[in-house]
Amino acid sequence: MIEMRFHGRGGQGAVTCAELVAQAAINIGKFATAFPSFGPERRGAPVVAFARMDDKPIRMRSKIYNPDVVVVLDPSLLEIASPAEGLHKDGILIINSSENPETIRKQVSFDGRLAITDASKIAKEVLGLPITNTTMVGALVKAAGVISIDALIEPFNKRFGKIASRNIEAMKRAFEETKVFEK
Repeated sequence: MIEMRFHGRGGQGAVTCAELVAQAAINIGKFATAFPSFGPERRGAPVVAFARMDDKPIRMRSKIYNPDVVVVLDPSLLEIASPAEGLHKDGILIINSSENPETIRKQVSFDGRLAITDASKIAKEVLGLPITNTTMVGALVKAAGVISIDALIEPFNKRFGKIASRNIEAMKRAFEETKVFEK
């Protein structure tokens, strides 16, 4: 089973990000779940979402405390949260940032696999908005390889309708621009 945790802020699409990945997994014959965890529902408040995928039915319904993959949609969360907490030693931390890997490693006290993409810049340029969820899906695909770009096209089209093509473009651009740094 692959367990993923997504850190974002209300309105950035962390929950949507988890749902898109789970739907893509289901569409290719895997089992998957996605669910949020948040306090007072308001734009800008920290939000955590979770996704699991496996080749067999998933019976667990708890939060994910020891994920294989952590995705951080908003770099300001690094100052107030501990996104690498509980991350498996062989897991990967995927961060939306323009900082260099050494700076991020010091900031989050993490020396494992790290992937960085400037999803905020990509989202503003492609979508015209700082909503990084679909961009970070591209980074997730590149860094963790848990699903393919092709598997995500249908869920994107279904979820975003007329604006799906721009979201797919943002995802593909993040896939190309994401840099992965080994331990």
